[in-house]
Amino acid sequence: MCMTWRSNVELLLKDITQSDLYKSRKLLESLLSPAIDIVKHLTPDSSLSAYLEILDSAFGTVEDGDDLFAKYLNTMQDNGEKPSAYLQRLQVMLSTTLRRGGVTASDLDRHLLKQFVRGCWDNILIAELQLEQKKQNPPTFAELLLLLRTAEDKRSSKASRMKQHFNVSKPRVSSHYQGVYVQGEEDCSSSQPAPDHRSEIQDLKKQIADLQSQLARITQKDSRKAKSAARPLAPQTANTHSPAITHTSQRLQPHSRDANISTSNRPRPWYCFRCGEDGHIKPQCESEPNPSLVAEKRKQLKEKQLAWDSQHGASKPDPLN
Repeated sequence: MCMTWRSNVELLLKDITQSDLYKSRKLLESLLSPAIDIVKHLTPDSSLSAYLEILDSAFGTVEDGDDLFAKYLNTMQDNGEKPSAYLQRLQVMLSTTLRRGGVTASDLDRHLLKQFVRGCWDNILIAELQLEQKKQNPPTFAELLLLLRTAEDKRSSKASRMKQHFNVSKPRVSSHYQGVYVQGEEDCSSSQPAPDHRSEIQDLKKQIADLQSQLARITQKDSRKAKSAARPLAPQTANTHSPAITHTSQRLQPHSRDANISTSNRPRPWYCFRCGEDGHIKPQCESEPNPSLVAEKRKQLKEKQLAWDSQHGASKPDPLN
């Protein structure tokens, strides 16, 4: 049966100011089919306990107190469930166990606190409220619930302030072709709460320098191509070149083709240097640092660069990360 309905009926049963006839009528008004069909045979002067006995037999739990208490001891906090919600769920189960004789009323607070400490996964919260030390003199359900809700509200308020602070101090970033320019180095350092923000700034500077160097090499290559295309070709005759010169030029042709391979095709970082996720760069990252994922992506990048260098015979510049 519904726990709220049962609690209201028990409260009505304890009300000594009302007559039994009034209590029976209020109970009947709260019932719907099929529950009301079960008690239709009772007379209007039947006691309220008679109604409850029939309803418990038809719709109440059939587990005894020991089974309910064993089930209670195996009730743990669910994923995403707040500690206060978990405590309320324990209280409902413990009340049912009490009615079935699984526990005594004097041990309710002790069993409630003991199971909460055992089944709650938030050890930091348990340590902050010193719940382990309160087992000898446990608080009531209302007192413990108030402690949990107060702690949850403080955490929520602090998380909101922290998020608002970091969003306000987020650095402005301007992205360009083959490079990144970060405005305000001091703002960038202040937006990084990690202790190693100095090393992160150095990594970012190195990344910018490498990108600018690659851009300069590509620009110089395009300039050489434009000059060579504009230079007029000399007339070719059969006797212009000697066999030695022809042989030398033939030997240099493979090297020239290899030199024309653009280093822009060499694998570059595709991931964030802070969290390791794809699709954004470190100054735009709002996620928590993930050194293990960054190290894994760095290892994959080095393997791809080594494979590219081995295939094209290119020099091996320092990796960006």
